[in-house]
Amino acid sequence: MGKRGLILLAGTLAGILPCGAATSQTAPSSVLNTQIQLGDVFATQTLNVETVSDQTAAASGATANSYEAASTGKRVDMRSNQTAGGGVTSQTQVNVGANSGAKTAATAVATGNSGYAGVTGATMTGVYTQTTNAVPIAAINKIEAPNAQAGDVSASSQALGNTQSLSVSGGTAGLRVNQANAAQVTSDGGGVYGLVTGQARFDAATISNNVSYSGDSGSGTAMAVWQNNTADLTQAAQFTNYGQVQDAKTTAQATGNNVSAVNNGFVLDANVQQHNQSYVRAQAESTAAYFGAVSSTASGVGNNALLGDVGGEVLIDNSQLNDGGGIEAVASTTAQDGYDASATASATGNSVTGYACGSCDGRMTVNNSQTNNSEVGATGTVTTTGSVRSASGVSTATGNSATYYVSRPSGQ
Repeated sequence: MGKRGLILLAGTLAGILPCGAATSQTAPSSVLNTQIQLGDVFATQTLNVETVSDQTAAASGATANSYEAASTGKRVDMRSNQTAGGGVTSQTQVNVGANSGAKTAATAVATGNSGYAGVTGATMTGVYTQTTNAVPIAAINKIEAPNAQAGDVSASSQALGNTQSLSVSGGTAGLRVNQANAAQVTSDGGGVYGLVTGQARFDAATISNNVSYSGDSGSGTAMAVWQNNTADLTQAAQFTNYGQVQDAKTTAQATGNNVSAVNNGFVLDANVQQHNQSYVRAQAESTAAYFGAVSSTASGVGNNALLGDVGGEVLIDNSQLNDGGGIEAVASTTAQDGYDASATASATGNSVTGYACGSCDGRMTVNNSQTNNSEVGATGTVTTTGSVRSASGVSTATGNSATYYVSRPSGQ
């Protein structure tokens, strides 16, 4: 959608402004951003350690295009066009001989196009377009410590095709986001440890198209989002193995298209159109010989939208179509001797959640359409070979899920 679409959004916003609101006659500041990245972008970080007493930390991050724009107290109009035409790879590798210390942290983040736009105490209009071509975008994060120990361990792999963040504080906005992803987006990794005496957290998260919006201090926003994921694969995978571990969690979450918009103000008017054609796969596997608690969690979603307003009105016009190679979530836990072992797998074709605050005179209007033409499968496996206190597993598969509610915010 071009200028005409933005005018429609601005008109919608003007029609729901509070009666006392005034508009300035001063021309807004304008920002035009055009970014095209055609070559490969990669970042690699390797740590080889023998014995560390305090902390081991390693991080890598690679992004094809990055854009940020913000205004405080002044009207602003933005246009951003980003195209990622080369591969993006972020890889972190940690090799440990004896001990990686009291705290060990490793991260890898790979992103095709990234944008941020925000306004405080003013009005923002904007059109943000992000396109990734059929190239690989991969985040890889691994810890190899088969004969080593550690205190607490935190490791994460995150891969994003397109991601746009928006924020409005004490202002108003009319926004349009267009995202098209053809890139194979994957996050992969895991770890092997001989002994972890504290918590071990290994996470993988992949989203092909992502939009996040936050509004506060009485803001009002009209936004339209169009997302199309045509990649052959959207995948998150995490594999862990422990000789002995106190508390281990291994998670993998893969999403084709995602919109998260939460407003604290007088109105959120959201029009969301999502089309996923990609095979979405989430896989989390963990093995432990001796353990206190060990779990694996895998979640795969084709299209996901979370839309809410606390304090005012939320208008939702939502359309989701999932017809790609299918949605699959696989969680597996294998344990020998210990206490609590579990595996949780969930797979969903289309999911939308909308809410308004009932105690804040909130009101909600919804027009929802969901179509799933793909297979959706969730598989969870728990295998114990010795003596354990508990073994539990949950697997859920849903074609279309819609949840709407008007309620009091938590804690009030």
